[in-house]
Amino acid sequence: MSLTRESAMNVAQVLTEALPYIQRFIGKTIVVKFGGNAMTDENLKNSFARDIVLMKLVGMNPIVVHGGGPQIGSLLEKLGIETRFVNGMRVTNSETMDVVEMVLGGTVNKQIVSNINSNGGKAIGLTGKDGDLIRAKKLEVVQQTPEMLSPEIIDIGHVGEVEQVNSEVLEMLISSDFIPVIAPLGVGIDGRSYNINADLVAGKVAEILKAEKLMLLTNVAGLEDKDGDVMTGLSAQQVESLIEDGTIYGGMLPKIDCALKAVQAGVRSAHIIDGRVAHAVLLEIFTDEGVGTLIKGDI
Repeated sequence: MSLTRESAMNVAQVLTEALPYIQRFIGKTIVVKFGGNAMTDENLKNSFARDIVLMKLVGMNPIVVHGGGPQIGSLLEKLGIETRFVNGMRVTNSETMDVVEMVLGGTVNKQIVSNINSNGGKAIGLTGKDGDLIRAKKLEVVQQTPEMLSPEIIDIGHVGEVEQVNSEVLEMLISSDFIPVIAPLGVGIDGRSYNINADLVAGKVAEILKAEKLMLLTNVAGLEDKDGDVMTGLSAQQVESLIEDGTIYGGMLPKIDCALKAVQAGVRSAHIIDGRVAHAVLLEIFTDEGVGTLIKGDI
């Protein structure tokens, strides 16, 4: 099917607008956390894979970190294993951890790798346990209510936080022209496996590699002000003020905190983007408008 003159001009305009961004980000590392609707909708999964492949082809170094909460929940339900949450985190005993590893390190990870490779990329899937990529420690959850005299430490099992990231593994893959796809599993010094929040893993990977960008896909349009308008181009200081005055609250706080820590640790910018939009990653990188909230690091 041939393009009309108008359609061809539109294509040319898009490419022209993208050119300075391509030139700016050649050779730069961009960490993308893949989650939300983008992981469950077939069209969005395919558009995401194509975005990642295109980024690599034009000289960027994308690294994908993925979640998989709904997929884990679905399999646990099929197996008749009860799911319980504390402060939004899944209580993960040994039986649940087996399922988590199976889903994150197996089914979900390999599907993302396959999607990228079928679109012309060279992806390699790994968990934080491979090559001692992610050293983890047990996450302590402290809970206190006004009625309690002292805080209570709640044991939620094999849930961890990142202690260190082995950058050599990722640098080796990047230099060999591969696209790393990371499942957020870590291993403790005692050899125990830990399930880690994917946003936290993405943030730590971006910090360690001093990435150009950290991109967190969500199911919202971005960070909204009190009138419901999406805010962008924010400094770390502005974000802190928005937290203090209550504009940022609830479920968005952990994601914003992750982005904030990344830019404070040297990542050039962090982006909260709408994963419900097809090609959201490319739109955020290659266009002037973008599709989410940009948080700027110190330049």
